[in-house]
Amino acid sequence: MATLTLISVIVAAAAFFGWVSVRVCRLPITIGTMLLTVVSSVTLIALSNVFPGLHRWAISFVGHVQYENLILHGLLSLLLFAGAFQLDLVFLAREKLSVSLLSIIGTLLTTGATSAVMYWALPFIGIHPSWVECLFFGTLISPTDPVAVLEMLHRVGVPRNIQAQLAGESLFNDGIGAVLFLAVLEASRGRQFSVGHLGGMLLLESGGGLLLGVCLAWITSELMRRVNAYQVEILLTLALALGGYRLAEVMHLSAPLEAVAAGLALRRFNMTRSPGEISHEPIDSFWKVIDEVQNAILFVLLGLEVLVVPLSPQTFQSGAIAIGFLVAIRVVVVMLMLGLIRALQPGHKSSLLTLSWGGLRGGLSIALALSVPDLHQHIWILATTYIVVVFSIVIQGGSLDLFLRRFMTPNSRATQTAAASS
Repeated sequence: MATLTLISVIVAAAAFFGWVSVRVCRLPITIGTMLLTVVSSVTLIALSNVFPGLHRWAISFVGHVQYENLILHGLLSLLLFAGAFQLDLVFLAREKLSVSLLSIIGTLLTTGATSAVMYWALPFIGIHPSWVECLFFGTLISPTDPVAVLEMLHRVGVPRNIQAQLAGESLFNDGIGAVLFLAVLEASRGRQFSVGHLGGMLLLESGGGLLLGVCLAWITSELMRRVNAYQVEILLTLALALGGYRLAEVMHLSAPLEAVAAGLALRRFNMTRSPGEISHEPIDSFWKVIDEVQNAILFVLLGLEVLVVPLSPQTFQSGAIAIGFLVAIRVVVVMLMLGLIRALQPGHKSSLLTLSWGGLRGGLSIALALSVPDLHQHIWILATTYIVVVFSIVIQGGSLDLFLRRFMTPNSRATQTAAASS
């Protein structure tokens, strides 16, 4: 199938479902597009005997979409850069301790606990995974992705410091999760790892990716300062987002962390420039649009995946097990991290409810699941991951508005907002 045809159909579907989400369903565009795409895909499966030609064409279409390459080596670079570039650096700086603990220690704890729970629980439903399979699942499902709820958090009135905690954690733990996944991948191929070697690998890839991102952002900022044309400045930021990500991959550094560091550093460098040196408004508007459009496309792609994911009663059971334990593990990990943060920073304000229920799983988990070697032998990993992601985005993301309005009173929001602003 021609590349232009693939792009045209995906963009058209994103545009149509986005319109229906906003105009008819009154849902956030990211959640609405995925929900409508999933419903449409399930309907198409149910009517496959009535419209067999359309069903075969849809499956063929999805089969031509290279999800792993498209997400890991395409959309992710733009999504991470755009997300980091739009972060409020003032609040992120205030929350550096909480973001660091949640994204590093929190991800490690979630990975270990999830792997152990799945290894123990799955035999009860007739699935007998190896430790390596469970580690694959633990590493790919641990990174959070709150892009679907950030707009809703802002609309409900959640304090900006908590938004910074959620967004900062998700941006950085994408990189941590990818490095852990790579380590398990190498171990599955027979390579021996010690704790020291794993720590060194994590430090080298993560630190190298962060350093590369900062250096490239400084070069880009200097180039932008020397030209007075917002079109060229936007092209330079695009080159940084795409080229920097690819360069990190070639250098075997953490490309996700490079993208995050580049976005944050470029925002920081540009803050010191006057409007006459940098065209702030056009660049900000461009990356906001890129972020929203890419998210809509990503969630349409995830919704279409239901056409080819091998779902069965057994995989629905494994998905239910994973969902229940992941929610519980998330609550426990957030409680532990907040307790540690408040011990180190007395008076620190946060919200266990928001951080726990707002820790969603997204496209990175699906892309990593598709990267598992010999996937046909471990199909439960992909199916379970897909069920978790759909539940996370549609149910958790869709209910967060009501959830927060019900359990987070206006007085508590006002108190946290005042504390965050002080």
